[in-house]
Amino acid sequence: MVPVLLIIVLLLVIFVMALLARYLRLWLQSYASSAGIGLFDLVAMSFKKVNPAVIVRSKIMAVQAGLGDASGITRQALEEHSMAGGRVPLVVQALIAAHKARIKELDWKLATAIDLAGRDVREAVQTSVYPKVIDCPGKNSGRESLDAVAKDGIQLKVRARVTVRTNLNQLIGGATEETIVARVGEGIVSAIGSAERYTSVLENPDVISKTVLARRLDANTAFEIVSIDIADIDVGANIGARLQADQAEADTRVARANAEGRRAMAVAREQEMIAGIEEGRAQVVESEAEVPRAIADALTSGQLGVVDYYRLRNLQADTDMRRTIAGTGSNPAPVNSLPAGA
Repeated sequence: MVPVLLIIVLLLVIFVMALLARYLRLWLQSYASSAGIGLFDLVAMSFKKVNPAVIVRSKIMAVQAGLGDASGITRQALEEHSMAGGRVPLVVQALIAAHKARIKELDWKLATAIDLAGRDVREAVQTSVYPKVIDCPGKNSGRESLDAVAKDGIQLKVRARVTVRTNLNQLIGGATEETIVARVGEGIVSAIGSAERYTSVLENPDVISKTVLARRLDANTAFEIVSIDIADIDVGANIGARLQADQAEADTRVARANAEGRRAMAVAREQEMIAGIEEGRAQVVESEAEVPRAIADALTSGQLGVVDYYRLRNLQADTDMRRTIAGTGSNPAPVNSLPAGA
């Protein structure tokens, strides 16, 4: 019986020594820094599959920075966030930075929500303290400048820098940097397009900044626009003149096509008239061919005498002679001789 008790006591001693070896150092750190985490709490964390070292160190950082249980950073809250898959040290560091910078918008609940949403809460606090500069257009956009055309048709190439800081209340569900860059680019193009002359933009580039800032482009985004600075403006091509030249060329082509159509119709009409003339000539020739036959019939029937026939021939010869002298054209076909037996 005694050996069994000794064995049990020995096992208990070994178990206690193992616990002390694993948790004693963490418990001493917690006790020395007034973190308020007991030894049994550390043992319970192991059963919950929570890393005790992470919880103790995060709690110590919060207490040393002046953020205790009143700030919502309790042991239970740290354990819950760790079991939810959150990055406990990162959240605590962000809260400490916000506390030192006197950013009252960020509390434990908001910080953990931002972290679980996949955002870097520490970077958000840093950007809120030290504003971030965004190039417009972005470096990865493949464009060197924003191109816009004023009302006088002159193209301007603009490069801008947007200074933003994090809007912690809109960080969850708010639009990212790409949206800011797109909105600022749209605002710059619209501001230049509304200018009467490109020289007015060159004289006062701050007009673009004021116009864009007045449109509240940071609405529903994770950032707040601090300022928009025009870094560079270059004069591009005369787009208006180019468009007018292209339009004139297009109008010329249309006019040429219409003229070609009218010419083709005129040629067709001319051919129709020539065909009509030839048809009329054929009818004249056909009618002239009937004259000798009619004369022969008249002589045969006695309606036309021989004397009348020769008078007709003399009149025709006199007419041909006058035409020849006047040079008005070729003689018409002569009247055929009197048929045989007339």
